[in-house]
Amino acid sequence: MMSPVCLGGDKRSFARTRNNSESARTPQNFDRKRQLSESQAETMNNSDCRINPRKLGSPRGESHAAVSTPGDRKNRNKPTRGRKKNVFEVYMPKEDVAAGLKRRELIQGPLRINPKKYHEAFIPSPDGIRDIFIDGVVARNRALNGDIVVVKLLPKEQWKVIKPDGSDKETEATHESDVPGKLLGTCLPREPKKGDADSPDVIIEAQFDDDDDAENGQKSSQNVLADDIKKLSMDTNEKGKDVESGYAQGAKQEDVSKVNNPRLLPEKFLQRTAKVVYILEKKHSRAATGFIKLLADKNSELFKKCAMFSPVDHRVPRAYVSLADCPPDFVSRPEDYSSTLFICRIVDWREDSNFAIGQMAKSLGQAGEIEPETEGILTEYGVDFSDFSQDVLECLPQSLPWVIPSAELANRRDLRKECIFTIDPSTARDLDDALSCKQLPDGNFEVGVHIADVSYFVVEGTALDKVASGRATSVYLVQKVIPMLPRLLCEELCSLNPMKDRLTFSVLWKLTPEGKILEEWFGRTVICSCVKLSYDHAQSMIESPEKVFRSEELPPISPQHPVDEIHQAVLNLHRIAKHLRKQRFIDGALRLDQLKLSFTLDKESGMPQGCYIYQYRDSNKLVEEFMLLSNMAVAHQVYRSFPQQALLRRHPPPQTKMLNDLMEFCDQMGLEIDFSSAGALHKSLNEMLGADSYAEARKEVLTNMFSRPMQMALYFCAGVLEDETLFCHYALNVPLYTHFTSPIRRFADIVVHRLLNASLGSGRPVRLRKEALQKQADHCNDRKMASKRVQELSTDLFFAAFVRECGPLESEAMVMGVLNEAFDVLVLRFGVQKRIYCNALPLVGFHFQKVGKKPELTLLWEPETPEQEAAPQVITIFTLVEVVLTSDSSPLKYSAVLERPGREK
Repeated sequence: MMSPVCLGGDKRSFARTRNNSESARTPQNFDRKRQLSESQAETMNNSDCRINPRKLGSPRGESHAAVSTPGDRKNRNKPTRGRKKNVFEVYMPKEDVAAGLKRRELIQGPLRINPKKYHEAFIPSPDGIRDIFIDGVVARNRALNGDIVVVKLLPKEQWKVIKPDGSDKETEATHESDVPGKLLGTCLPREPKKGDADSPDVIIEAQFDDDDDAENGQKSSQNVLADDIKKLSMDTNEKGKDVESGYAQGAKQEDVSKVNNPRLLPEKFLQRTAKVVYILEKKHSRAATGFIKLLADKNSELFKKCAMFSPVDHRVPRAYVSLADCPPDFVSRPEDYSSTLFICRIVDWREDSNFAIGQMAKSLGQAGEIEPETEGILTEYGVDFSDFSQDVLECLPQSLPWVIPSAELANRRDLRKECIFTIDPSTARDLDDALSCKQLPDGNFEVGVHIADVSYFVVEGTALDKVASGRATSVYLVQKVIPMLPRLLCEELCSLNPMKDRLTFSVLWKLTPEGKILEEWFGRTVICSCVKLSYDHAQSMIESPEKVFRSEELPPISPQHPVDEIHQAVLNLHRIAKHLRKQRFIDGALRLDQLKLSFTLDKESGMPQGCYIYQYRDSNKLVEEFMLLSNMAVAHQVYRSFPQQALLRRHPPPQTKMLNDLMEFCDQMGLEIDFSSAGALHKSLNEMLGADSYAEARKEVLTNMFSRPMQMALYFCAGVLEDETLFCHYALNVPLYTHFTSPIRRFADIVVHRLLNASLGSGRPVRLRKEALQKQADHCNDRKMASKRVQELSTDLFFAAFVRECGPLESEAMVMGVLNEAFDVLVLRFGVQKRIYCNALPLVGFHFQKVGKKPELTLLWEPETPEQEAAPQVITIFTLVEVVLTSDSSPLKYSAVLERPGREK
């Protein structure tokens, strides 16, 4: 239990975020006349310090509350008689919330807070068009990023006007949402201009991109900067606009003034604003990494009891923490801890305080070091990286080495003599899928996908089942994996290691050489993989079909299967996969491959010693095609058998509003893109391919743009969605899909295995109700989203360390978006995206204009000698520039610096 601490008010003026984009420090959205310094806040709170030790260490229950309106907030500092004025409103009673939601007077959704301008937050609108804006920390009412909240719309006169005026004052939302997998809507305006001071009043919209493996149509992105698609799509000089909107050229002053009055405008020009009135579910972990410091006012009573915890992520509130929980010498030597990272958990946040109450969890170590930073990321995102408990370990086979029981062998199809092999990354240790392919006498092929039968070991209702269900997914960091299951299962008993008998589920097809399915079989099997191939090995076989491989060129191979048999099987699979892939895209599938950064690590220090863009080759495509095929086959099988309980995976179509904005932008840029379907979009993008590096770079930029309106794929229980058309997977363009192929690292796949087993009549009947299955699906979505963000942050962390250790790094870059004082670039060598500010360059001036409908910045570089004139450089979208990545003074931060044009290297 913490020592008693007091509550108080705080006013943070600046924000700092964990990501590696230029960290703009922006003021919190409180009335500037009411801003308080930290010492003033302490003095104010000293006069009414409330201490209740029994309430420390755990939240103050689940009764949560509404926020004051802007009118209430204006009166916050007026004198009160005998009581302290609340900063936040008390939450609505549950019964009033339920009634308000039923009457549609209230709206619920996941809260998304902008990490760069943390006073801005959003929730998706029920109409799916324009997100609802929550303006300020007070309106957010103590809810944290990702929480499922209930909001009440503010009066129309307090809504925000959307002004497509080309200004640099858009309200910025975030692409970096850490919100649960259920959320579908987003906003993504620009990174704030350095020096922004006031709360902006203009909203633009965009969509952060999402990665749900290859089946989601795209790969994981690096930290993506705002693209300002909405802003770029507007032309303030365009004639013929409706005078009512005030945007037409030559509009009268009184017409323009109407634009600033929300009550006089149609809703299509307005962004609805709201306040949080209740927290339905606390999705945020309430844990944060940050720094501790002494309070400013040494004469206050609080100084003797409390320290201040300042989170790195300023979306989390500052918190008072007990000095008793801080290091013993912290008060006497606070400077020794100025760069030490701590983990703090928010345990309370009262209505009458801007400060939360925190409980110190542990000291992580020095900021800027890989392991402390990594542990902080894992903790913040609620990743369970603790050792498995004894109860869990007792669920594993106790007699080792483990041998498959003879009774189990008798109940399975024996495929141990077949030529079956794995193809995985060279570093993989959890091998959960294997392939086989043999030619039949009639010229067709028997192709098999064999997946580890993890459900044999993870029995429903056991401690092992519960911990796997809770973790829901393995988390892949740059330097290590946080496994969903104990390593005995991940790396041994379930892993399809070569020359080891393993239990599997298999899908076998009889296929024509062109990939047409003639027959299909599902069943429980036992296999013995003959070799563990890497993607490099398989790629070599594909690229050298006539080569005779020597055994020493490959990993150890079972003597039952010669090298040439394996080589031929790989070639046959490759040929069939090419037909399957071609047909998939003919049938309307979409794939958006974004650049993916990989690292080589020093074996001793673990630090990055090199990085490169991961190459997606034919060997990857081979495996992907058969994994997709088996996932679709199993989806149909379980849905036929259990139409109410099938756990499936759907991919909703793109956000309508964002897609329309993107269509308008492409039209204004002269890009002929067909957005009518996933397949049409895929075809348009690939038709823009060229033979030179410029065309390839432009394709990468467009791929990033097209990814942003895409929603994330979601697990769901079929019985919960009444409309079967909602089952569709947009990117794959198929009616039914699920996850079956990775049960070692995804709990959803284990559930699907149980359903498949029951459908074959060999497993326990499905007892879970559809509501329970949907709850599990929601949890899997949440944890998958968290895992994705952790993986991205791990990549950011290592790349920043690489820049620090090996920089400065030069690269060609392509402009992705142009603002009136900055522009965004895709750094082509590393696949990262950065913003470059004009006021950070040695310029004598710069000028923003629209040329036709295209935004353009003209930079005037300072002369290098007195005899020279200022050198102009024109920046437009798709301009190629040279940049240098350099490490910042802050730990693990880096910046992009634009090179002067024409400078010799």
